[in-house]
Amino acid sequence: MPGADLAGSVAVVTGASGRLGTLWCATLLDAGADVMALDLVEPGEDGLGPRTAGAARYLPFTADVTDRRSLEHALDACLDRLGPPTILVNNAGIDSPPTRDQGSWLFGDIPEELSAIVLDVNALGVLRVCQVFGSHMAQRRTGTIVNIGSLYGGLAPYPPLYDHLDLDPPFLKPPAYGMSKAGVAALTRYLAALWGPKGVRVNTLSPGGVLGDQDPQFKKKFSGRVPLGRMAYPEDLTGPLLFLVSDMSRYVTGQEMLVDGGYSCW
Repeated sequence: MPGADLAGSVAVVTGASGRLGTLWCATLLDAGADVMALDLVEPGEDGLGPRTAGAARYLPFTADVTDRRSLEHALDACLDRLGPPTILVNNAGIDSPPTRDQGSWLFGDIPEELSAIVLDVNALGVLRVCQVFGSHMAQRRTGTIVNIGSLYGGLAPYPPLYDHLDLDPPFLKPPAYGMSKAGVAALTRYLAALWGPKGVRVNTLSPGGVLGDQDPQFKKKFSGRVPLGRMAYPEDLTGPLLFLVSDMSRYVTGQEMLVDGGYSCW
């Protein structure tokens, strides 16, 4: 992407083994950044192709966003092997697509432990990573952070999208998911105000529905609510990421960028 030359940058991506995590890593490598890829299991190079053989370096590393000590070890490894982090993409998160194996609940019966783990990973996990890596950026007075949010951080799930599923009780998108993503956007604003004077920009990138292995009826229903008439392709997200992590957005901080094909304008 013109203007997004990240040569000399060191990027850290959490949840790097996931579908979007791999996309973020590949995008940053392509733009010339060195990339530290963090996940519970050491990320491989699947989906990265020949990128890791180029000038940019790729460092997979095991870390848990629910364990601050493991994040501190990751920061030490980053400093030792790549250098000080200048880009942070907080991508690690738990989502709960509808499956018969997972079951479904009435709202009042949703197990508290399921909500707790979603909040611990999706919200507190982002806070922990920012405390470790973001604080280091603030001490060095340079850096940019992109927290990955969601359309559902600002909008409620639309129940008819799921009413064709043969589940009893009917599927409910877990409320803790939207709570966690709303919290991520709030943390973004908080840190943008706190660290702006220290030269660190913080923004949220919130995708709408991203095309994957959803069932055909869901895809049709969701696309019918999008002004552009389709779900997002993964590559639709790469330009917004590069904009937010590069100097193209050097006067942008504390913002949430919705990449949803217009879903939220209704």
